[in-house]
Amino acid sequence: MVSKRAWVSAFGDETPYEKWQKTEGIPSLHGFYVEDLTTVPMAPWPRKGGKGSFINLEGSEHHIDGYMHEIPPGKASEVEKHMFDELIFVMKGRGATTVWLEGGKKQTFEWQVGSEFTIPMNSWHQHFNGQGDKPVLHFGATTAPLVMNYFHDTDFVFNSGYMFHSRYQSEEDFFSGKGKLHPGRVWETNLINDVYNFKLHEWKERGAGGVNVMFEFSNSTLGGHISEFPVGTYKKGHVHGPGAQIILLSGHGYSLLWPREGGEMKKVPWKKNSMFVPPNNYFHQHFNAGLEPARYLVFSARSFRHGILNFRVYRNMGPDSDIREGGMQVEYEDESPEIRKIFEAELAKEGLPRRKSFSLPLLGH
Repeated sequence: MVSKRAWVSAFGDETPYEKWQKTEGIPSLHGFYVEDLTTVPMAPWPRKGGKGSFINLEGSEHHIDGYMHEIPPGKASEVEKHMFDELIFVMKGRGATTVWLEGGKKQTFEWQVGSEFTIPMNSWHQHFNGQGDKPVLHFGATTAPLVMNYFHDTDFVFNSGYMFHSRYQSEEDFFSGKGKLHPGRVWETNLINDVYNFKLHEWKERGAGGVNVMFEFSNSTLGGHISEFPVGTYKKGHVHGPGAQIILLSGHGYSLLWPREGGEMKKVPWKKNSMFVPPNNYFHQHFNAGLEPARYLVFSARSFRHGILNFRVYRNMGPDSDIREGGMQVEYEDESPEIRKIFEAELAKEGLPRRKSFSLPLLGH
């Protein structure tokens, strides 16, 4: 029998994506969470211009990745295109992005703090910092790990001339910010002007009196959602596949994560601009122990139309249905008593009373 050590010695222990990352010359952060995305270490990033850092947290599992990118005052990023999908979330600054296909008309749209938008597959694009005195800082989520590991050919990934006309044809309203609300709290668009104040809809099945909206970004394989829940509450525990990049937009609290098959429970503290990624098949549960509603933004490869992770299977499993009935969610009455004890202790630290409500039916009994 050939040992794993022999395989590693013969072929190496790095994926094509990991090898490519090293050639970019910027830091790569790992682990379960990042305390504050806006303060991560960055280094000059010649390919994109400005500075950057990769965010490759454990739960991403090479489905999608994240990165931080800083554009200096009054400057622009380098022109680029690539054969992977990308979603961008602006965390600091304001400016504009120009997008075009080879030989086609250029489209320019503006953005600000809180904007989120998609970059169509293999289209040329460039970002401009509209401020002369402050840098722009944005987070990007991409399908680069899947594409790099599948093709293991960076020349193809960055220099292919193929144009995906079925995805993008320079439509006049592509980046207008207009959208359409579908059943199930799904908003379809390509540009969200302000995720901090975007209107959300009731999602009573997940508990805590929370509200939510799911995003479908046109023809991208990437999607996501925003959720918010009140002070002194927590959401029901649930489980799903890998790659959900969770960024806190407001609030103060923590999440608990533990393997479905049993094992150590990890506690991840969070605040505005924190990020974490629950690993595949890990239960996770979010707790608002602060003094304001907690709102968070999620990036994932679960587009309703084109998701890399089969969203039909995900929905059929019941993402907000009782796990005892084949779903993916633990109801409040079935959770470990230890979870309530931890939460009550956290509320006491903030001087908040124990809450009795429809969302926490047993708390205080």
